[in-house]
Amino acid sequence: MIYAISSVQFQKIWSTIVLTTYIFITLHQNLINSCSMVIDFDDIKECRTMNFKGGKGPLDSRSFSDDNVKIMYSTLRPGSSTGLHTHNGNSEVIYILSGEATFHYDDTTEVVRVGQCHYCPEGHSHYMENLTDHDLVYLAIVPQHNK
Repeated sequence: MIYAISSVQFQKIWSTIVLTTYIFITLHQNLINSCSMVIDFDDIKECRTMNFKGGKGPLDSRSFSDDNVKIMYSTLRPGSSTGLHTHNGNSEVIYILSGEATFHYDDTTEVVRVGQCHYCPEGHSHYMENLTDHDLVYLAIVPQHNK
């Protein structure tokens, strides 16, 4: 059986097919992306950096980064520190998982403990020290503000 349809009907049907295909592809891509949104730091090689940004001692990190953010699962060893640095074009949030960090933020010193965050806004400077006798384990999240 052959149906005759007008060009207007054809356009409506074709538009529906295109829209349905677009929705399917978008949903499929979102599903794929949602599966890849898990960052498993156990699957990322740990790298040791000595004297990070001019600090002292070892910093062990597993890092994920893309065009928008850098996320680091890091361990700062006892007696170690990061160097003083300024966040230009980004900010940083550090969430303490284990241990205690002493932060030097502009002209302020703060101690941050398990379950707490340190926030360094764009344009500000900071560094941290591990003044304890046990490892400091934390997540650092650095979103990019300017591209």
